[in-house]
Amino acid sequence: MSRIPTPATVAAAPEASQSFLNAVNEQLGSVPNLFRIVSNSPAALEGYLGLNGALGKGSLDSKTRERIALAVAQINGCDYCLAAHTYMGSNLAKLSDEEIAANRNGTSTDDKAAIAVTFATNIVNSRGQVSAAAVQAVRDAGYSDAEVVEIVAHVALNTLTNYVNEALGTAIDFPAAESIAA
Repeated sequence: MSRIPTPATVAAAPEASQSFLNAVNEQLGSVPNLFRIVSNSPAALEGYLGLNGALGKGSLDSKTRERIALAVAQINGCDYCLAAHTYMGSNLAKLSDEEIAANRNGTSTDDKAAIAVTFATNIVNSRGQVSAAAVQAVRDAGYSDAEVVEIVAHVALNTLTNYVNEALGTAIDFPAAESIAA
């Protein structure tokens, strides 16, 4: 059970959040609990959706975005995000089970993607204090400067949702992700 109320319906959310939740419903076909709990603050919901939407138009492909989300959720221990991104990674980004496991372990079965995922995990583990060599390794792998910035931004976006879900105890409304060995 969540530690603050999760509006049961769009109509139960603050009025200023309802149009945002309706847009989520149109895009996803439902309104997952993450969005509903964040809707308690219309400003936070607007900010989250704005960054998420902007990054969705960025240079990184959906597979890489999901890979980063899985790696970050694993490090941060967010069961909600692991469930959500395992589901989305498998069903929307079409990542294999092997790839999802690799992502959760901070790498990828794809050589180029492995560099991005490793960089993302380095950002989380070092709280942003990555070396110049780590940044250069991503660039040397063929990622543009825009993509390097977007990797950092995706780490931040996913850390936000991880922290919201963990701090507030968001009820998981996706199929649970299987545990992996540490």
